[in-house]
Amino acid sequence: HAPELGGDGAVAVAGDSAGGNLAAVVAQRLRDAGIPLAAQFLIYPAVDHVAAVYPSIEQNAKGYFLETDTMAWFYNHYAGGFSDTMDSRLAPLQARSLANLPPAVVVTAEFDPLRDQGAAYAEALCAAGGKAEHIPGPGIIHGYFDMGRWSPAAQAIIERSTSRFGEVLRGD
Repeated sequence: HAPELGGDGAVAVAGDSAGGNLAAVVAQRLRDAGIPLAAQFLIYPAVDHVAAVYPSIEQNAKGYFLETDTMAWFYNHYAGGFSDTMDSRLAPLQARSLANLPPAVVVTAEFDPLRDQGAAYAEALCAAGGKAEHIPGPGIIHGYFDMGRWSPAAQAIIERSTSRFGEVLRGD
């Protein structure tokens, strides 16, 4: 309904952290339903919680805002009693196919347990023939998209990544 709402018809998904998970899942589901999206903007997304051991999980387990104990609490509430932990609705990186997904801008933070899985998702999208750009956040912690007014480094990455996302939406 984008044109009905005054849009140009380009529809995208975006989200940060667990919202990045939801945005990636929505992109996959819409692809499967034949509904096109213009782009994905995934900000430090939680996309692969069980399949691999990522160094960033151990390196950033405590002391950097988002901690692994908190992540486990969130995951257990999100998944509830759902038993298939490899289901792509919980772990989008584990989807049978990542082909034919819209172009993605994937932003990560250096001091974040989710850093490596976000980077792995961008890499997997490219390996599946898609377009994905990974924008790392050196020296930054999880949640920094809410910290730009206090952190010039965070604000610079926010501006760079949102600008890049705008370019992707326009097909640049």
